Amino acid sequence: MDRNVRRLLNRVSVVFATIATICLLNLFHHSSRTCFSSSLTHTHLTLSRAPFPKSSCDAFSRRVSSIEARSAKFRSSRSYLRRVHSLSVSVFDPIRSLHLLSNSSNVLCVLAGIGHAVDALQESGVTDVTGVDVIDYPPLVQRADPHNLPFFDGVFDLGFSDGLVGALYPIRFVGELERTVRRGGAVVLVVAREVANVEEVVGLFKRSKLLEYCHQEWRLRWWWQHGA
Repeated sequence: MDRNVRRLLNRVSVVFATIATICLLNLFHHSSRTCFSSSLTHTHLTLSRAPFPKSSCDAFSRRVSSIEARSAKFRSSRSYLRRVHSLSVSVFDPIRSLHLLSNSSNVLCVLAGIGHAVDALQESGVTDVTGVDVIDYPPLVQRADPHNLPFFDGVFDLGFSDGLVGALYPIRFVGELERTVRRGGAVVLVVAREVANVEEVVGLFKRSKLLEYCHQEWRLRWWWQHGA
């Protein structure tokens, strides 16, 4: 009786294995006809314009762009260029008028995102600009921990950030900005108005004097002079 049961189970296993093999071969054959063109070379892929792949074939056929290529495309968009222009006019030009920024300044941009501030500074003539964030975004932004910056003390003339709200430890974040900016240099913060608390932000600075506080339509802007 046991032998008969084992024989039956073995036959059932063989049948199911055969069915699975046939299904896999059929799936592979279907994918091959779907993904590849009917040309003799069979080397042309059908590329989808959809933002997300709808099938494994669609995902396989997509060409992977380098991060540099994606960055260059995004930096040419209107929204990016508008943001760069806004930073130049509303933030960096006024800093120049206070003689806290010049073309020879060594500037650090922390939590720089994809590089709006770095681009704005470079377009204005500042050549020595370093942008850092938790994720690198070449060629403008390199990866670094904003709470433990990999720079010596006092090596920058100006520290800038519009990413304070994204800092996990704000007091440590501001402390690193103060540490890396030289005595007599400046620290500039830009924060969205709806999330900013003036007293709390001012209280984060321990070694700098508040120079100016600007309340604009959608953001708050502070300038500190370090060591003053």
